[in-house]
Amino acid sequence: MFSKNIKRLGVVVFLLAAVTGCKVGDPYERPDFDVLPEEYHGSLSRLDSIVADSLDSIPMARMKWIEFFGDYDLVSLIDTALINNLDMQRAVQVLEMSRQDLLQARANFYPSLGGGPGYTRDYRGFYHNNYGSNRGRRIHGENPPRSLYTERLSYNLGVSTSWEIGLWGKLRWKKDAARAAYMQNEEFKKAVQTALVAEVASTYYELLRLKSELAVAKRNLSLNENTLKIVELQYDAGEATSLAVRQTKSQKLRFEALIPQIEREYALQENRLNALLGREPQPIEIRGHLDNAAFNGNYNTGVPMELLQNRPDVAASEYELIASNAEVGIAQALKYPTLTIDASMGLDSYQSNRLFSTPAESLFALINGAIFQPIFQQRKLKTNYKKALARRQMAQLDFKEKIIDAVREVSDAMITLDKLEEEYVLTKERLNTTQRGVTDAALLFRSGFANYLEVITAQSDALDSELGLIDIKMQILLANIELYRSLGGGWQ
Repeated sequence: MFSKNIKRLGVVVFLLAAVTGCKVGDPYERPDFDVLPEEYHGSLSRLDSIVADSLDSIPMARMKWIEFFGDYDLVSLIDTALINNLDMQRAVQVLEMSRQDLLQARANFYPSLGGGPGYTRDYRGFYHNNYGSNRGRRIHGENPPRSLYTERLSYNLGVSTSWEIGLWGKLRWKKDAARAAYMQNEEFKKAVQTALVAEVASTYYELLRLKSELAVAKRNLSLNENTLKIVELQYDAGEATSLAVRQTKSQKLRFEALIPQIEREYALQENRLNALLGREPQPIEIRGHLDNAAFNGNYNTGVPMELLQNRPDVAASEYELIASNAEVGIAQALKYPTLTIDASMGLDSYQSNRLFSTPAESLFALINGAIFQPIFQQRKLKTNYKKALARRQMAQLDFKEKIIDAVREVSDAMITLDKLEEEYVLTKERLNTTQRGVTDAALLFRSGFANYLEVITAQSDALDSELGLIDIKMQILLANIELYRSLGGGWQ
């Protein structure tokens, strides 16, 4: 008899294993998009020549942000932001919640277990003209009680378990969906870090720009003050008119008004950087100079296919598609039978003092299984399945759109950087020309061969050229940061 039971149990286990292996739904396969070109549109000629001449060029997206920026002060600020930034801390907590969901999904494969003491007392009420309980008739005959009485009294202590067998792969699909959600939040955390690193760096270089502009404004103000003194001396000597004095003074006031404007913007950028660092507004010591800010050009941009691994937002979009595919499997599995096995074991007695005194008489065990097959659910199961298919299709379209946007952003950054390099060369040449013009105008003015209008015009042109060069240098730095971010750098 024992061997027969073992054989039956083995058959049951085999059948359960066979049915459990029947996983409905389709495994995920990455869509074969035709939107990824072999190279980026508008690739940088500067980078192309570097790649051609250097065999050890570094893929830009794989560069650690510490190596990419290489500025000690900036690296220190980024380190502080990664620890204290509130958005970064939120992303960590979101990731932790999704990790707990994944652990919960894995635990669904195991049975649940519970237990404890119990007390049961069933009351019955009988009335003389209306009682039809067969058990009550056997106990009380034709003389039923006219008030509530205890029909059953039970003291029990035991454990119970319930186990849902993972038929049709439903539990595995739930685990796959939870894993995809966890990985999506992991990529979301990377994306937050990438954006944070880029924003801290951009704000830092903005402070360097304003610092350089403030120095230029003060230097030009000092130069214009000297010109005003000369014009006033000429006016006192009768060699210049009051109009010359007023126009020169107006030029001086223009230069002077730039200083509080720049100082105001500098303070606002300081506050912005402090907010990124997760702290209250306070002065920030910036020891660097914009002239010394530069990036290592020994890198390459790679190919668009690498965005699937390097861009956190693109990877997160693919994990969303993976989760949507798992949701389709779950919705499809819900249309098939569900098998649940319940078991309980313990002690049960109608008297509390006999619960442990006679355990052999109080011992009980119960095991049962149930198969539930949904038949008519008011079209809910079919509707949920069709909606899951539609959500998967939408996730696939979102994934495709994210890839297209990523390739476009890289192309935009490369074109911008390439053209800014050309513009920088021309602007620097213009600045050299205007600075020579200021020197020549000052010499001619002291010699009497140039009037005050030529001097203040030359100074104004030089100021515009110098500020313009600073602005283009700043745009080049920002374009480098944007190219690094758009390629997926900043999270390593």
